Amino acid sequence: MITSKQRAYLRSLANSADTILMVGKGGLNEQIIKQAADALKARELIKGKVLESCDLSVREVADSIAEKTKSDVVQVIGTKFVLYKRNDKDPQIVLPKSKKK
Repeated sequence: MITSKQRAYLRSLANSADTILMVGKGGLNEQIIKQAADALKARELIKGKVLESCDLSVREVADSIAEKTKSDVVQVIGTKFVLYKRNDKDPQIVLPKSKKK
């Protein structure tokens, strides 16, 4: 689980990221899930878009992919969503530390 400070940091990184995952009229299938999992492993942070032809809402798509890939939903805005999953073997993104109270 990521903190709000870490979420804000990831959102700032996602601003300049390209949209690499498109979900259209085919909806969510195993190919989309595999593509997302592979991209998360390689990049840790991915941006996706749900096209108008998709029957599912953006939140439903983001939550479903996050659940199946064991990642975190960073942001859902408009038709786009951002997912994050830390790569334990080769981490590329260093998150700010959360303060202990």
